[in-house]
Amino acid sequence: MAAAAAGAVAFAPLAPLAQEAGAALDPVTIRVGANEAFTRVEFAGVIGARSQVRRDGRDVVVRIGTTAAPDVSRLRVDPPPGVEKVETRAVRGATEVVLTLAEGAGVRNGVADGAVWLNLYAEAPAAPEASASAATVPVISRAAPDKVTLEFRWDEPVGAAVFRRGEAVWVVFDRAARLDLAGAEALGPASSAHWTGGPGHVALRLAAPVGLAVSAEARGPVWSVTIGGPATAVEGVLIERDEGGKPALVARMAGATKAIWLTDPLAGDRFAAVTALAPGKGFGDRRSTVDMALLPTAQGLAVETPVSDLAIRAEGDLVTLERPGGLILSPPSAALEAPAASAGAPRKARHAGLILAEWADPGHAGFAARHRELQEAAATEAVAAGEDPRAPVEARLALARFLAGSGLGYEAVGVLNAIVDQAPGMAGEPELRGLRGAARASIGRFEEAQADFASAAVAGDPAAAVWRGYIASRQGDWAGARQAFAAGARVVDDFPPVWRARFGAAHAEAALESGDFPAARALLAYAFSQDIPAAEQLAARLVQARLFEKEGVVDRALAVYTAVGRAPLEKVAVPARLGVVRLSLGKGTMKPDAAAKELEALRWRWRGDAVELAVIRELGRLYLSQGLYREALTALKGAGARLSRLPAATELSADLLAAFRMLFLEGGADGLQPVQALGLFYDFRDLTPIGADGDEMVRRLARRLVDVDLLDQAAELLKHQVDERLEGVAKAQVATDLARVYLMDRQPEAALQAIWSSRTTLLPSALNAERRALEARALTGLGRYDHASEVLGSDASPEARDVRAEIYWKQEKWGEAAALYEARLGARHENPAALAPDEEARLLRAGVGYSLARDTAGLARLSARYRPFVEGARAKTALSIALAGMDGAGAPTDFAALTASADTFAGWVAEMKADLRRKTGGDRPAVPARPQPAAAAPAARPAA
Repeated sequence: MAAAAAGAVAFAPLAPLAQEAGAALDPVTIRVGANEAFTRVEFAGVIGARSQVRRDGRDVVVRIGTTAAPDVSRLRVDPPPGVEKVETRAVRGATEVVLTLAEGAGVRNGVADGAVWLNLYAEAPAAPEASASAATVPVISRAAPDKVTLEFRWDEPVGAAVFRRGEAVWVVFDRAARLDLAGAEALGPASSAHWTGGPGHVALRLAAPVGLAVSAEARGPVWSVTIGGPATAVEGVLIERDEGGKPALVARMAGATKAIWLTDPLAGDRFAAVTALAPGKGFGDRRSTVDMALLPTAQGLAVETPVSDLAIRAEGDLVTLERPGGLILSPPSAALEAPAASAGAPRKARHAGLILAEWADPGHAGFAARHRELQEAAATEAVAAGEDPRAPVEARLALARFLAGSGLGYEAVGVLNAIVDQAPGMAGEPELRGLRGAARASIGRFEEAQADFASAAVAGDPAAAVWRGYIASRQGDWAGARQAFAAGARVVDDFPPVWRARFGAAHAEAALESGDFPAARALLAYAFSQDIPAAEQLAARLVQARLFEKEGVVDRALAVYTAVGRAPLEKVAVPARLGVVRLSLGKGTMKPDAAAKELEALRWRWRGDAVELAVIRELGRLYLSQGLYREALTALKGAGARLSRLPAATELSADLLAAFRMLFLEGGADGLQPVQALGLFYDFRDLTPIGADGDEMVRRLARRLVDVDLLDQAAELLKHQVDERLEGVAKAQVATDLARVYLMDRQPEAALQAIWSSRTTLLPSALNAERRALEARALTGLGRYDHASEVLGSDASPEARDVRAEIYWKQEKWGEAAALYEARLGARHENPAALAPDEEARLLRAGVGYSLARDTAGLARLSARYRPFVEGARAKTALSIALAGMDGAGAPTDFAALTASADTFAGWVAEMKADLRRKTGGDRPAVPARPQPAAAAPAARPAA
C-alpha cells in the first residue's frame, strides 16, 4: 500500500554506502535510492522513524530527536536532483536536517515500513487540473443485517477522516465533490445518510446505533468504511505535548492534509476533522482537556471544543492544536514519577513565582553543608533523568529554590536551564517558569525574565504579576507597573521582607511618576516598616527624595540625595548624585561646566537601565543650553540600540530628534561657522527626518555652504536629496537649486543633467520659468547658443532676458545685447544711490555693446543718464571708458581689455545667492551659538 502511494522506487545499490548499509541497530539510519522520476530519502531506526517533517519556504526541515548529528555526507557531497544543498543544525534537544530545494523543485513525504520518507523531485509534480465543477464520486454499499460497507470510488488519492460522534458516523474527505448515493440505498444497521459540501471538502453523516464499530481502509484511491462487525484496533496517531514547552498538543499523523471545521446539523455545535492520506491510521482513545476533546477515530483526527479560538494546523506529519493564550494542560511534571521523600528540602511554594523566606534556611550545619547536600541529590537525579525520561525533577527544583531564596540568582538560573536542556517539555512547567523568571529578575536580566513571565504557564499567577510590576518599574513603564502590582497585591506579604521592601519601593516609584503622591507615601511607609538591610533602606530613601522633589520641598530632597549619594553602592549612589546635580543647577549653586563633568562621570558609573537614560537626557539638555551642540547630540545618541527596549528610550529619542530639528530647521546652527555646521550635519545625518522637514534642513544647510562658496559640498547635499529622497514637484524644486549651484561652480553639463533628470508635468509656472532660464544659461555655457534661444522661446521674464542678453554677447551681437542690458537697468538712473555690482556689470556691458555696434545715439543716451554714477562706482576707470566709447578710450588695447572683463557672471552669482537666502530663511538674524572649544580631555571614568 505504501508503495502504491509513493510510486515504485528502484533503489540504487546500497552495499557500498556506509550510511545506507541498513544497520538495524543504529538509532538513525539514512537510506537513499532513486529512479527516473524522483529521489527517495528514508530516515529509519529507533529515532529516525520518529522524525518530523515540515516545509519552510524552499527548505524541507527534518527534525530528528537526538542531539547527535546524523551522517549526511552522501547527501551533502552529491545532493539529489532538485536539491541545492543539505545542512544539519543543532536545536534544543534535537538535530534538524535542512534540504534546500532548487527553484521549481518539489517534495512529498510520509511514513511507511518503519521509516519517514521524502520523495524529492527535480521538477514539482504537476497538480491535477481543477475541473470546472466538483467531481461526482460514486458511493457503493454492501449491506448485511449487522454491518454495512460503503466504498467511495475516488479517481485519485484523497485524505479522509472517519469517526463516530454520538449516534452518527462522519466520513470527511479533503476534496470538494458531489457524492452519488444512488448505489448506497442499502445501509444495513445504519438508518440514513446525508452529505454536505464546502470549499475544499465533502462530508457524509450516517445515523448508526452507538454500539456499532467503525473501521476504514484504502485500496489505491478507493476508501472503504465499515459500520458494524467486529471491532478492529487502530493506531498510527500519537498525541504529545509540544516539545518546546508551549502549552499546546502535537499529533504525529503521517500524511495529514488539512483541518476542516464542520457544524453538526442536529446538535448545532462546531467541531473539526483532520484528514490524512492512506494507509489507514486513527486515534483509538478519547482524551479530554478543559479546551477540547479528541474523539476516537477509525481514520484521521476529530476534535470537539467549547472555545472559539482553538487553532488546528496540519503541517506535514504534524498536527498542532493550540490557543492564542495556550491550552489549559496539566504541568509537565505530572507525567513524571513521584519523587522520593526528602526530609528538609525546600518545599514548593503555592504560587509559581513566589519566593519563600524559609528557602534560604541553611539548617544547623550551615550554608556550605546544606548546599552540598542539595547539590548531590540534584546530580543523582540528573543522572537518572538521562536514562529515564520520566525521572522526577523535585531534587533539582529543590536546589533551585534554595539558591533563589539565598540570593544566588545566577546559580539558580543555571540549574533551571539544565533541567530544560535535558527535558525541553519542562519549559511548560509553571514552577520552573516562575522560579526562573524570579531568579532572572533578581539579577537584572529583565528581558529574559519577561519572557518567562509571558508564558501561558504562569499567565494567571499573582506572584508572577508582582514580578511583572517590579520589572516594569525598573524599566520605566510606570502605568504597566501599577497595573501589574495591583494584580498581585494579595501575595506581596508572602515574599521575604527584603523583597517586600523592594516591591514597595518600586511600586512607590511608579505611583510617584504617575502623580499619585498619597499612594507613593503609603507605599514608602510600607517599605520602611520591613526589617531590611541598610542597602534596601537607601533604595527606598532615594524614592523618598524624588517624592520631596516632586512636591517642591527642594532643600529636603537635596539633603536626602546628598546623603544617599555618599553610599558605596553604585545602584543608589548614581541616581542620587544625578538628583544632586539637577537640583544644584536649578538653585544656581553648581556651574554648568562642573555639572557636565559630574554627569559625564555618572554615565560610566552605572549603565544599562533607566538610570543611565536619565543621566544622558540631563547631560544632553545641559550641553544644548550651553550651545555645545556636538557634545549634546553625541550624549543623546550615546544610548544607541542598547537601551532602545526601555520605555524611557522613546523620550530620549524625541529629545535627540528635537535637538537636531532645532539646529538645522529652526536656525539653531546658524550661529556656527558653515564648515562646523556641515561637519555636525554629516556626523549625525542619520537623524534627518523623512519628508518635507528633512528636505528643508538640507536646503538650508546647502544655502549656508553656498554663502561661503563651498559649492562642491552644497551640490553633494542637494544631489543626495534629488537622487535618493524626492519625487515629483519636490524633486524638481531641489534639482533647480542644484542646477543653480552647478552653474555657480561653472559646471554647465552637471546643471543640465540636474534639470533634465527631474522633468515632470504640472509644475508651477514660476518654477518652470526659472528652470528654463537655468537650462538656457547652461546651454550658453556649453556654446549651444541656438539651442539656448529655442529653450527661452518668447519668455520675457527678467531671468530669461538676462540669459538672452548673455547669448547675444557671446554671439557678438553687440547692439541687441546692449539694448537688453540697458532695458534691464530700467529707470535706475532716476535713483541717485550707488549701483549694485550686477547693475554696474550691466551698465558696463551696455556701454561696451553700443560702442562696438557703433550706436552713437544709444551710447550718448546711456552716458547722459549714468555719467553721474561713475564717481561712486567700484570700477571707476572701466565705467568711464565704457561710457566714453571707443573714441574716448585712451588706447585700443584699453578698450579690448575692457570688453574681455565686462563679465556679468559675478553679479549673477551674487543675485542667485541672495535669492537662495530668501527662499530658505537665511535673511533672518542668526541664533547665536557658543564658540566650539577644542576637545577637552575626557573625565576619569570609574569602573562600572
